[in-house]
Amino acid sequence: MTQTDNRVYATGKRKTAVARVWMSPGTGSITVNERPVDEYFDRPASRLVVRQPLEQLEVSDQFDFFATVAGGGKSAQAQAVRHGIARALVADDAERRRPLKRAGFLTRDARAKERKKYGQPGARKHFQYSKR
Repeated sequence: MTQTDNRVYATGKRKTAVARVWMSPGTGSITVNERPVDEYFDRPASRLVVRQPLEQLEVSDQFDFFATVAGGGKSAQAQAVRHGIARALVADDAERRRPLKRAGFLTRDARAKERKKYGQPGARKHFQYSKR
């Protein structure tokens, strides 16, 4: 979380998605990969996820966010942007930490796909056992 001139930078992650988020004072616009958030994320649920930290703090019209996100799927990218926005808000003002932490927006969700093991068709599934 770096603060340069009047912009705040933070990184958010989820699965293999990584979001770099810049926050600056503004009118509440959110840009993801040089496109408006409503255009980039097709599903309304993903748009809702991105705006959750702002609605939690009731500051949705005070800051502009610019995010670049890569890796993962759209759902993981939305959660990575949410994580980055929450971390940027805390970097700007430490008083915001407690409500965002309680809501779970500052915790990096570490769940990821388990690797496939040799001698098995998947991570947990086994080939059918044959006694004879």
